Amino acid sequence: MASKTLMDTNFQFSGQKSVYRGKVREVYHLDNDLLVMVATDRLSAFDVVMPKGIPFKGQILNQIATKMMKATEDIVPNWLLATPDPNVAIGKACEPFKVEMVIRGYLSGHAAREYKAGKRLLCGVPMPEGMIENDKFPEPIITPATKAEKGDHDEDISREDILEKGIVSKADYELLEKYTRALFERGTALAAERNLILVDTKYEFGKTVDGKIVLIDEIHTPDSSRYFYAEGYQERQGRGEPQKQLSKEFVRQWLISNDFQGLEGQTVPNMSDEYIESVSDRYIELYENITGEAFEKADVSNIHERIGQNVANFLNTF
Repeated sequence: MASKTLMDTNFQFSGQKSVYRGKVREVYHLDNDLLVMVATDRLSAFDVVMPKGIPFKGQILNQIATKMMKATEDIVPNWLLATPDPNVAIGKACEPFKVEMVIRGYLSGHAAREYKAGKRLLCGVPMPEGMIENDKFPEPIITPATKAEKGDHDEDISREDILEKGIVSKADYELLEKYTRALFERGTALAAERNLILVDTKYEFGKTVDGKIVLIDEIHTPDSSRYFYAEGYQERQGRGEPQKQLSKEFVRQWLISNDFQGLEGQTVPNMSDEYIESVSDRYIELYENITGEAFEKADVSNIHERIGQNVANFLNTF
């Protein structure tokens, strides 16, 4: 199955002007300010792209993001116009803000690692004393990160630094915060319907040519978010046990156990075909739990040809 993964693309779409290759997505900029975003099967952890892809991961991320965009478009407009292929989203180009709006409802992941190291301020936001990993914060906290250039690590940044450095204007930033809290509230409610807890997530925004702020990239996917199973959460916390979760944190933990955290001098451990298949199975489990729908695997006999044809068909009718 490894040969059936989408690791990179090299399309030449009609009206194509440029292409940007991110850690997971490849974005083609066409005439008329159209963007064709292709979700590959690449796996990124600790800001490092793993050597092997995960079958169906791109399809899963793209389809969850599409469903969540549609479920939140009444809160904030988004960039999405169409999804002509399981791995593709097409939308209007805009100027991305250079910060990611990370919001955390629980002391988990990066926040828990910082807390364990003795820190009680994260991005200038205080974290209460006496918490244990995976405890719920009294109120969700927003902990922004600067968007990394390719190959670099995202970095924590405070609201004050963002405003002081002029990365985002005060008026725009206040709107980003408002949207972030409203989206997280909606995401929390959607997760609860599936007996899940939305632990933390990140949102990315851009500004259209006419000055409107829109939601871009992915939303509420297992790559951008962390979910716990609601059932048994309190009992596990009470016993000091790890939470049962739906996110790619299980990949991060596997890497950590194999002495890799993306630090200088560290080598990515080999992922066996069996492990790759198990990760693919976990992503499918994530999809079905998050959406409540059975996952239908797309035809991967020739992914590049399928995507190229589906996008061309859309562009011909647009």
